[in-house]
Amino acid sequence: MRPGGARSMRGIHAATSLLQALDAMAGRRLWLGGALLAAATVLMGMALLGLSGWFITATALAGLAPATALAFDVFMPSAGIRLLAVGRTGARYAERLVTHDATLAVLAALRERLFRHWSRPRAARLLLLRPARLLQRLTADVDALDSLYLRLLVPGVAALGAALFSALALGAMRWWLGLLAGLWLLLAGWGIALWHGLRTRKAAIRRALALEAMRLRSVDLVAGQTELAMAGRLPAQLAAVLACDARAAQADEQLYRAEARAAQAYGVAGALGLGVALLAMGWLVERQQISAAVAALGILLALSAMEPFAALRRGAAEAGRSWLALRRLGAAAMAQPQADAAAPAQPPAGMALQLQDACVAYPGQPVALGPLQLCLRAGERVALIGASGAGKSSLLALIAGELPAASGSVSALPCSWMTQRTELFADSVRDNLRLAAPGADDAALWGALDAAGLAADVMALPQGLDTMLGEGGLGLSGGQARRLALARLLLHPARCWLLDEPTEGLDAATAHDVLQRLAQAAGGRTLVLATHWQREARLADRLLWLEGGRIAGQARRGTPGFDEALARLRPDGQD
Repeated sequence: MRPGGARSMRGIHAATSLLQALDAMAGRRLWLGGALLAAATVLMGMALLGLSGWFITATALAGLAPATALAFDVFMPSAGIRLLAVGRTGARYAERLVTHDATLAVLAALRERLFRHWSRPRAARLLLLRPARLLQRLTADVDALDSLYLRLLVPGVAALGAALFSALALGAMRWWLGLLAGLWLLLAGWGIALWHGLRTRKAAIRRALALEAMRLRSVDLVAGQTELAMAGRLPAQLAAVLACDARAAQADEQLYRAEARAAQAYGVAGALGLGVALLAMGWLVERQQISAAVAALGILLALSAMEPFAALRRGAAEAGRSWLALRRLGAAAMAQPQADAAAPAQPPAGMALQLQDACVAYPGQPVALGPLQLCLRAGERVALIGASGAGKSSLLALIAGELPAASGSVSALPCSWMTQRTELFADSVRDNLRLAAPGADDAALWGALDAAGLAADVMALPQGLDTMLGEGGLGLSGGQARRLALARLLLHPARCWLLDEPTEGLDAATAHDVLQRLAQAAGGRTLVLATHWQREARLADRLLWLEGGRIAGQARRGTPGFDEALARLRPDGQD
């Protein structure tokens, strides 16, 4: 099979998988309830129009003769008109309520599934590489899927109901008239929608891709404007954003023109159907096979029968965008949860970590770390030292389960990882802390802040624990942000702490205070630190130095090798 054919098959499989997932999420409430209510709304509207036309015509004819006027029953048709009017309004309200409520619930469930899929091990690294792309998947791509139901399935079922109703009503007059009407509505109504969808497919995809590229470049422009300005690339980045916007505008213009042509096609099809209905009704009246009132009913049915098909126009125009979203999201939505796939197994009793010939390799690259042989007892404190790129952070990621072992085995206690970067969110101080312990009460939060040396600073904030922070902890100094991260670490119940240069970027006095508090709070926990500072390495009972992704040596506290390795690290006073 050619590569293009293989990609198409994968796309069809991904789209089918996602449709099955949406069907499982929605159930009958979405696929049947909303669609049937939409069909009922359309049918009541057509019946209301036809019955009103018949009633007005029949009343006018009955008024021509006094005897007929006295015998004519105006109450039953009037009651039917009122019933259809009220029923149509109620069905429309129920249809909107059911379809939109169910659609929003399904899309929310889909976003949760996608977010969980992208939150598995290694997801953070991928997110940092392409944040705008994943944001596009969770927002625009998921939003594109509502067209499948709200603008294709629901109008399609309603249009089918309109065609069948028209065919039955006209077929009651003459069977061949109902057959012709049903075939014309189905062929013309769905044919125009199919033609419109095929014509706009490429333009819709180009528009989606252009908007994604514009979002990506805009994010880069905002996040890296300082670096772009210093490198003299700011005008070029602005030009790239404008070029993406121009491509999106060009695709929009093509879509608008195609939609106008589709509207004209539906207008012509409706006019042709109405013209044929007028001729047929006139011929039947002339031959005295139907009354003028029944002819009015048939004409008004023909007038309204094409309108439900015209509602497919917008859904057909967005079908290309929806198909692209199905292809993109299908594999991720159907993937089984893998959050614990790379989680290390539990070590033997009394041990915190065991690595046996463990290796880490990235796709298409040679082994980046290992093979490693390492054992840590519960409560032991170990510092990983070595030059930048030696594999310290990768080893921490392997222990935490963030990186899977390409070979060998890893068994470790559940760990809490304090990375080099302080990850704080645009939320309250309270909720930033509760990421580590969702059920923690205020007493526990204040205890952790006090242990981290931040309680007095938080008390001085305008709303205390409820004070809102900006993105990345904006509103706190670097030292305060690091202490807040330390307080969050203290709240986590894990018995093993992984610390990646915990005092990097802090002044010497703040760094020593943070380390002292960390050592006091650690108690009997296992500590694994990656560091190039003497002040951090002094917390360790054992030093392991890494070279080229392997453990080149180790030394325990109290041995000459320990002091020699410590002396090679950055001195405490050097900031």
